[in-house]
Amino acid sequence: MNQPFAKRVTPGPVLGVETSCDETGVAIFDPARGLLAHSLYSQIRMHADYGGVVPELASRDHVRKLIPLVRETLAQAGLGVGDLGGVAYTAGPGLVGALLVGAAVARALAWALELPAIGVHHMEGHLLAPLLEPAPPAPPFVALLVSGGHSMLIEVSAIGRYRLLGDTLDDAAGEAFDKTAKLMELPYPGGPALAKLAEQGRAGAFRFSRPMTDRPGLDFSFSGLKTQVLLAWRASDKTAQTKADIARAFEEAVVDTLAIKCRRALAATGARTLVVAGGVGANRHLRQQLADTGAREGFQVHFPRFEFCTDNGAMIALAGALRLQAGQFETAAIKVQPRWALETLAPLA
Repeated sequence: MNQPFAKRVTPGPVLGVETSCDETGVAIFDPARGLLAHSLYSQIRMHADYGGVVPELASRDHVRKLIPLVRETLAQAGLGVGDLGGVAYTAGPGLVGALLVGAAVARALAWALELPAIGVHHMEGHLLAPLLEPAPPAPPFVALLVSGGHSMLIEVSAIGRYRLLGDTLDDAAGEAFDKTAKLMELPYPGGPALAKLAEQGRAGAFRFSRPMTDRPGLDFSFSGLKTQVLLAWRASDKTAQTKADIARAFEEAVVDTLAIKCRRALAATGARTLVVAGGVGANRHLRQQLADTGAREGFQVHFPRFEFCTDNGAMIALAGALRLQAGQFETAAIKVQPRWALETLAPLA
């Protein structure tokens, strides 16, 4: 990881840049003082007209928003660019065009300031987001990562030492939420809209299967559940109450499945701490069920605050600061990895 122009390897405040999909996030994390500032711009309104993320439009919007957001975040922190000690950016996984925007800006800034920089794994950012909380979890623990196209269970023996326990075979939980919402004609973004509608549903009106819980293993598959909902929806009277009932039954099936797999992962590893992160980690039903189960069965559950469940710059700044502190930084080449296995990351020590 030779970067001869970088004058400082142990960072002061680290600027974090997140542009993996449809949110532009910038934050500044200081290893000595914690999170100093963070800003986020969401493209939801732009993509709503299309019912989903349009990659080219997402990339172009990152180009427009990223530099102003960097300036805004520095002003929030009361810092100038000369006060920075390092730069971190999301290098993958994600949309390749969107990733390249953040990587190009971050690498250019690092080059101009002669600072060390590092590309961060997006899912490691999510995994470490609970460390931004006042009482952060400490390894070893099991992490449930439920973000976009990912539903994963990871054994974390130390920061940077990850073992994949279970992965998504087809539709991830977040994808299933969004696709189910779309087939029920709910507005974009579908996942939050479906969860809100589920609050009005009646318990027991519908029941769907808990996918892959009737056999051993920790992998996830939600495509069949989506098909069950489609068939129930087509056969229903499509009234507002029925729509809410189906939404509730679907949400209960996803939450129960995630909770069952989490308990299995804790039993398999012997860990007594569970970390839940990613966009679906903001689901209130999931949070309540896991918290109740943990209190009953004697394991701790940690979540990031709601604003750090979705994509954000704070988690990237934190993950980058930890790796820069460990002496890890990269050459000036602008490279991203739209597909990138989490378990291939180098350990911190």
